[in-house]
Amino acid sequence: MTEHFDLAIIGTGSGNSLVTPDFDDKRVAVIESGTFGGTCLNVGCIPTKMFVYAAEVADAVRGASRYGVDAEVTKVRWRDIRDRIFQRIDPIAEGGKDYRVNGPNTTAYLGRARFTGPRELTVAYPDGRAAELTADQVVIATGAHALVPAAISGAGVPFHTSDTIMRIEELPEHLLVLGGGFIAAEMAHIFSALGVRVTVIARGEKLLRHLDSEIAERFTRLARDRWDVHTDAHVARARTDGDAVVLDLTDGTSVSGDLLLVATGRAPSTADLQLDMAGVRTHTDGRVVVDQYGRTGVAGVWALGDCCSPYQLKHVANAEARAVAHNLVHPDDLRPFPHRNVPSAVFTAPQIATLGLTEDECVAQHRPHVVKVQSYGDTAYGWAMEDTTSVCKVIADPHTGLLLGAHVMGPQASTLIQPLIQAMALGTPAPVVARDQYWIHPALAEVVENALLGLDLAERYPRSPTP
Repeated sequence: MTEHFDLAIIGTGSGNSLVTPDFDDKRVAVIESGTFGGTCLNVGCIPTKMFVYAAEVADAVRGASRYGVDAEVTKVRWRDIRDRIFQRIDPIAEGGKDYRVNGPNTTAYLGRARFTGPRELTVAYPDGRAAELTADQVVIATGAHALVPAAISGAGVPFHTSDTIMRIEELPEHLLVLGGGFIAAEMAHIFSALGVRVTVIARGEKLLRHLDSEIAERFTRLARDRWDVHTDAHVARARTDGDAVVLDLTDGTSVSGDLLLVATGRAPSTADLQLDMAGVRTHTDGRVVVDQYGRTGVAGVWALGDCCSPYQLKHVANAEARAVAHNLVHPDDLRPFPHRNVPSAVFTAPQIATLGLTEDECVAQHRPHVVKVQSYGDTAYGWAMEDTTSVCKVIADPHTGLLLGAHVMGPQASTLIQPLIQAMALGTPAPVVARDQYWIHPALAEVVENALLGLDLAERYPRSPTP
């Protein structure tokens, strides 16, 4: 028997928030084949940052002697760290599942969804059963999954991804990290801070190569002091040698470790949805094609989050979900996805936050721009930290004073960048941001203030009249 719904949602990450009060008197189907809560709650943002915090505590203890405090890390209780995290997260995921299964207004389908028509779905259960349903509107919110290159998946060697490595039973002695992006950088930081020897293998000439090139170069230099870093490296062959995993690289060298983490990116989870049966188009990388409102081009079928977005970021998926939640019930007043000025952060060591254009992009686009790189160590709080490597880099239009980009590398970068995010969002010129408000002295935020004041702008902006 085919069930009909007003709304069917595939995926319970940000898609779960679509069940708003607007649907209190309607029928809603929620379809999930895995753990409720999506990537962020279970294998992404939240658990990784809880691990990062433990890693930063360990790093702080090891570095305490520079301030005249003698301390040492005598033991790392991995299972206690792990269990503290997942004993908090797992009940949230299970509670979300219970609410959709037993709560009001939703019918939960705990299986794999596939399209059989434009707004027609079949759900395959693990036990072989299947259910059929139709809906007036369908939202694809299936997220993304770890991408494993053929050189690894076809070699038969044991490996972990970010989906599994946080739940291992024991810390390895030597971790191989394949990848040079944000997942690789965060995991390398976590495990090295907890006492693991780490080797990073990246195919690019520097780590975090998607960042502003100056920031990426600075980070890569610091990473080489911390980890065994191989750049411009490709895996020619993966094999085992006893209990060790060995990667033979194309430069003729080999690296060996007792655990391999594959952190080569994440791909949209769309391949088995049978989107062609619904007429839904995808990009070459598997992302669902949507317009600025989240519409797929098939009437009544929408998408949001990592399965379609150019930004694999939870705050973007949440913003897209808010837009789609509105659009589902206000067809004559559609809200676009807010994709301007999207910030991001990498919670590695040092922490990095970024927003807007890089200096290279300004040059490539022939955009007039000025740059200021301000060191943390040139502020009073930077002196207190004995910081010698952290920076705040701002890029602005020399004629309007408007910020074009901001890139912060150092402690609390993800927090320090917030006034710059606000300035770009509100269109506030850099001198106005710097001078029309107080900056607490001697707080770390003065590095942002000084960076803004250091921009060589064509015009000077008077302060607003004091009320």
